Amino acid sequence: MKAVYWEEEDAEVRRCSWFYKGDTDSRFIPYSEDFSEKLEAEYKKAVSSNQWHRRLEFPGGETIVMHNPKVIVQFQHSGIPDEWGAPQDGQARPRVVKRGIDDHDEVPDGEMPQADHLVFMVHGIGPVCDLRFRSIVECVDDFRAVSLKLLQSHYKKSVDEGKVRRVEFLPVHWHSSLHGDATGVDRHIKKITLPSIGRLRHFTNETLLDILFYNSPTYCQTIVDKVSLEVNRLYQLFMNRNPDYKGGVSVVGHSLGSLILFDILSNQTDITSTPPAMVSAITREEPVVEKQNQFPETRESGEVGLEQEDLCSLQEALESLSLAEYTSVLEKEKMDMESLLMCTIDDLKEMGIPLGPRKKIAKYVAELSARQAEKKAVPDRRNPDPTKPAEAQPYDTSDGSEPPKRKLPVGASVSSVHVDYEHFDVGTGQVSVRYNTLDFEPMNFFALGSPIGMFLTVRGINRIEEGYRLPTCGGFFNIYHPLDPVAYRLEPMILPDLDLKPVLVPHHKGRKRLHLELKESLSRMGSDIKQGFMSSLRLAWQTLNDFARAHTSSSQLQAELEKVADQIKEEEDKQQVEAEKLESSESWREEELSVKIGALNAGRRIDYVLQEKPIESFNEYLFALQSHLCYWESEDTALLILKEIYRSLNVFPDLTLH
Repeated sequence: MKAVYWEEEDAEVRRCSWFYKGDTDSRFIPYSEDFSEKLEAEYKKAVSSNQWHRRLEFPGGETIVMHNPKVIVQFQHSGIPDEWGAPQDGQARPRVVKRGIDDHDEVPDGEMPQADHLVFMVHGIGPVCDLRFRSIVECVDDFRAVSLKLLQSHYKKSVDEGKVRRVEFLPVHWHSSLHGDATGVDRHIKKITLPSIGRLRHFTNETLLDILFYNSPTYCQTIVDKVSLEVNRLYQLFMNRNPDYKGGVSVVGHSLGSLILFDILSNQTDITSTPPAMVSAITREEPVVEKQNQFPETRESGEVGLEQEDLCSLQEALESLSLAEYTSVLEKEKMDMESLLMCTIDDLKEMGIPLGPRKKIAKYVAELSARQAEKKAVPDRRNPDPTKPAEAQPYDTSDGSEPPKRKLPVGASVSSVHVDYEHFDVGTGQVSVRYNTLDFEPMNFFALGSPIGMFLTVRGINRIEEGYRLPTCGGFFNIYHPLDPVAYRLEPMILPDLDLKPVLVPHHKGRKRLHLELKESLSRMGSDIKQGFMSSLRLAWQTLNDFARAHTSSSQLQAELEKVADQIKEEEDKQQVEAEKLESSESWREEELSVKIGALNAGRRIDYVLQEKPIESFNEYLFALQSHLCYWESEDTALLILKEIYRSLNVFPDLTLH
C-alpha cells in the first residue's frame, strides 16, 4: 500500500488471523504471516490437549501466554530507548492478543470513491500532534475515520439516498521544511543548546521554537511558502486524480497552523471586489500586513517599486555587465529595464541566453532590487491618506487575463529572497512576507485551538473592523476547548462593547449540556462518585506521565489523586448553583446566536467552545495540555465541521439533537 498525498514508507498488506493491540494502538494490528502460523500451531496444540496457561518463548524476545481461548497476552522485553532517550527497564505492559475477527462490523467497508468536499488540515508546532506522539498523517487518518462514522450516524438517511458520500481530509505537513537537513537550523541550534535537562531542551527545540521561527524574517517566508505551495500541490494532485470533482474546498488549521492560514488568506486577492481593511485609520494608520500577493516586479503602476526614472537604459545595464552582445537579443523581444526586472530565469533561458550571462543578469537584478528597497523607506509603503483605510487593489482583469501567479525574481530562491520587518507605531511589527496565490477559494476556514487573537493583539491590532472579511473565504469558525491554554477568542475584537458568550457546541450524541449532565450524573453516582473519578483521574495522569516520561512513585500519585478527588463534594454544590443560573438565562443565550458579528463569518457567530468533560472541570491545570491536543479525536469538532460543509449543500442531519 503506497501513500499518494504524503511521504510514507510503503505498508505491507497482510492476510492474517492473529492480531495484537498495545496501549498506544488505536486498533488491532496483524502479526506477520510467519508469526501467525506459529501462533496458530501452538493454539491448536492447546485446544486439542486442553492445556492452557502455557508460556511460549519466541526467538525475537516475545513471550506469549495463553491463559484460555479468550485471554492471550504478549510480553516483550525491550532494551530500546524510549522517545526521550531513556532505556526502558523491565517488561513493558502486555499486549492483548486476539485470534480472528469476532465481529465483522469491525472490518471497515472502505471509502466511497467520490468525495463531496475537500478539506486541507495544517498542523501546529512540533513534529507530533497529540500525546501519543502521532504525526499529522496519523491524526488526520483518525479524524477522517471519525467523520465517516458521524456521517453514518447523523446523515444516514442522506447517505442511503445518495445525497451524502464523504468528506476528504488531507494533511499539510510543514515542520520538515524547517528542521532536519532542510535548513540546517537544527545543527546550529544543537551547538548552542546547553547540555543540562536534555529532554526538556530537546522538546523546546522541536516545538516551541516554531513560534519564534514564524516571527523570524528569514524563516517566516519559508513556512508561508511551504504551506501555500504544499496546499496548491495537494489540490492539483487531488484534481488530477478526481477530474470530475465539482465540490468545494475548506481549510483547517490547528494552533500555529491556524495563524499561518489566517495570514495567507488575509493576503489573497479577490478580483471581484475590494474587501475593506481589517483595521481602520482610527485604530491604526497602517494595514494589518503588507498586501503583497505578488513580488514588486509584478506591481501595478502607482505601487511601490522601481521607478522608471531611477533605472538606467537596458543597453547601459548590459554594457556595465560586459554583456552588450546580448542587447539585440533582448530588444528583439521588445524588452526594456522594467520588463527585464519582471523576467524569470526561465524566460531568459527561452531567449537563448547562456547560463553564464543569465547568472550575471540575475545577480545584477537582485542587487538593484535591494538598493531600491533601501531607498524606499517604510513610510512610503504606508497608506498615504491616514483618513482612509488601506485597501488591497484588485487586479485589472478587463482583458480577461488571470491574476498573476507568484514568480521568483531573477536569481532568487526561497532562501535568498530579501525579507524585512514592517514596523508600526504600536506593537512589535509584523514580518513583511510575500504570499503565494492559492489555486482555489476556500469556502470555510476552521481554526482549532487558535492563538490568532493573541498574535493580532501583539502586532498592535486592538480591533477588527466589522466590515472586514477574508478576501476569498466566506466562512470563519474559531473552535476551541475551554481549558486550551493556547486558544483565544476573536469576537471581542470585533464587538468590544458587547459581552457575548461563545457558542456552546452541542454534544455529538445529543446529551444535555454539561452543567445539566453533570448535575444529574453526580446524583446518580451517589456513594461511588469518588471511586469513579479516581479511576478516570488515574488514566489521565498516566497519559500525562507517558508524555513527560516523568516517573512518579505510586504513593505520590495516590496522594495527588486523593487531593483532587476531595474537591468533588465541594464542586457538586457549586455546579448545582451554576446550573440554576444557566437554566434561567437559557432563553437569553439563544438570542445571542442571532447577533451579527461583522463580515468575517458572513455575519454569523465566530467563537465556538467545546463542552468540557465532567472530570475536566475538577482540575483545569491537569487537563490543560491534553485540551490543546484533543481536537483530532473530537467527535463534536468533526460534527460541527461536517454540519457547516453540508449546510452549504442544503443537506442537514437526520435529527436536530439538543
